Amino acid sequence: MFNIVLYQPEIPPNTGNIIRLCANTGARLHLIGPLGFELDDRRLQRAGLDYHEFASIHQYDGWAAFIAEHPTLRLAGFSTKGERSYSDFKYQLWDGLMFGPETRGLPDKVRISIGNNRLLRLPMIGGSRSLNLSNTVAVVLYEAWRQLGFKGSV
Repeated sequence: MFNIVLYQPEIPPNTGNIIRLCANTGARLHLIGPLGFELDDRRLQRAGLDYHEFASIHQYDGWAAFIAEHPTLRLAGFSTKGERSYSDFKYQLWDGLMFGPETRGLPDKVRISIGNNRLLRLPMIGGSRSLNLSNTVAVVLYEAWRQLGFKGSV
């Protein structure tokens, strides 16, 4: 399945929702620190309900540690600075779908390492700043999964 990669997530309920999403889609969740909360945060647990035990969650101290462990993982980054639509990208099984922190988005060093051809955006009306992180992850993950014919679903 896919790899959801959250770079320094800040809001526990968003990550909790994404844990639940990963548990229900078979995606692996990678959390790159520092995190803006503790993994035992009550709000994270409440948003994820009892899905934590069904999700594959991996944690890394920082960007360098993540890259060292996954040097060949093909990443697609999602940013309001992306020029290409998320729906025009051809996703592959096991791709890493990467999202930045809620208040700042992906930093320059991460966007540069991903490359402009894999820096994607979701369409919004003019004057909009950004979508909620967990909503964005859900939209992107389901598009990627749809492109693969919802492989593994029931």
